[in-house]
Amino acid sequence: MRSLRTSVFIGAALWTVGLLAIWAVAITLQASSLHSIVVIHAYPHALGMVAIVSMIVGFLLVRSGLQPFDELRRRLAAVQTGTARQVDGAYPPEVQPLVRDLNALLDHRDRAVGRALAKAGDLAHGLKTPLAVLAQEAERAAATGQPQLAGAIAEQVERMRRQIDYHLAHARAAASGAIPGAHCDVRVSAEGLARTLQRLHAERGVAIHVQMAAGQAVRCQREDLDEMLGNLLDNACKWARARVAIDARMIPGAPDSPPVIEITVDDDGAGLAPELRAAVLQRGVRADEAAPGSGIGLAIVRELAELHGGSIVLDASPVGGLRAILRLPAAA
Repeated sequence: MRSLRTSVFIGAALWTVGLLAIWAVAITLQASSLHSIVVIHAYPHALGMVAIVSMIVGFLLVRSGLQPFDELRRRLAAVQTGTARQVDGAYPPEVQPLVRDLNALLDHRDRAVGRALAKAGDLAHGLKTPLAVLAQEAERAAATGQPQLAGAIAEQVERMRRQIDYHLAHARAAASGAIPGAHCDVRVSAEGLARTLQRLHAERGVAIHVQMAAGQAVRCQREDLDEMLGNLLDNACKWARARVAIDARMIPGAPDSPPVIEITVDDDGAGLAPELRAAVLQRGVRADEAAPGSGIGLAIVRELAELHGGSIVLDASPVGGLRAILRLPAAA
């Protein structure tokens, strides 16, 4: 590829030639009008053509020399939006070292993220084995006629499991939000979760309806989307009388922002008072202390959504219960 300095130098030189030709035309026309110079009267048109051609060629040379910067901007935008992992392409010798260093930095970041996720996974795996032992002890206590002790142990085990899942999901989302190419199909995740949760709540007869078109993808990993939708669907199933529905639609973004996928989860339960809707999105706050749970499910959804550049709000559902509205950036 031609050097940027060469393109700019030649283009500037041609512009200078064009300006000098224009100056010469002006002097010639002035001299002709004063009848002081007659010899060069035939040359203004030729000089004018030289000026025009020189300036056009100079402009095109400078423009072609600067085009790699437009390509570099597009490549960087692709990395930022997650559609590319590296800044590809050929660039002038003055720019290529910067691109090479940038790609090395992206590689280092990917390796660091991978190591962090591996460490978080190892920690979670190491803690789950002791928790499984404690859960077995709770079952033994229940079998030996100590229901209160068994209940207390089981409650704390479940609380610790939720905390482990929460912090692991938080660490994974903080890392995967910067991983290029992360995307997940909303319908695939929703259908898998619906099958699992419908079995868990089968004794109550709750039906989960997945009402969305295929091919709508959000910019996050499958584990993170499963964590968010799983908490929303599980919460809806706990309060629903008979029906839970999940839907999704694409919302076009503003000129300077990407489109988003809006996911709605509705239940036909008793709903939630407006003054409590924002409060239950905070960690540790529960709408009903008599209901099972640790009070961090909706908080996990809120924090994971914010880490991925999204949001969640609660509203009244058209079917009478609660509506959760989760918005996440759409994948390219």
